[in-house]
Amino acid sequence: MVILINGASCTGKTNLAQKLMEQYKISYLSIDHIKMGLIRSKNTNLSPYDDEKLQPYLWDIVKEIIKTVIENNQNIIIESAYIPFDYKKDFSPDYLCKIKYICLAMSEEYINNNYNIIIDKACVIENRGVSFSIDKDFLISENKKYIENCIKYNLPLQVIDNKYVINVDLGNI
Repeated sequence: MVILINGASCTGKTNLAQKLMEQYKISYLSIDHIKMGLIRSKNTNLSPYDDEKLQPYLWDIVKEIIKTVIENNQNIIIESAYIPFDYKKDFSPDYLCKIKYICLAMSEEYINNNYNIIIDKACVIENRGVSFSIDKDFLISENKKYIENCIKYNLPLQVIDNKYVINVDLGNI
């Protein structure tokens, strides 16, 4: 099984991947690690800030990793904000039945009521830099985009609203 964890910045994608890895003993891959490996090794001229160009570039690699994992009857958790909402178009039904998609997004109310906590917890798993900050309006806008696109593409969505609670049951893997 392939578990895809998508979501807006600071929603806890990496933290969820880490928890699922520990609970189910499944490896996880952060697409951000592939991104930085390609950038630091100079295998691309893209920068960490070229998100619109990075998504298709990275997805071309990751979708083939997903196919290989499924063909080998293996399990992996893949997390990032670089998973396209129309990812299903890249897989036949035989592959899709072995992919579980999870998207995390925060409501505007949650962001407004918990902005400082969101920033404080942003580095729980990954080091985002000493003075990490993200604009509240950008965070609200990005989360709205994820909610709207999950609805548009009929994708599973976990909205973090009143309290930060994420429930994921992978059953027997």
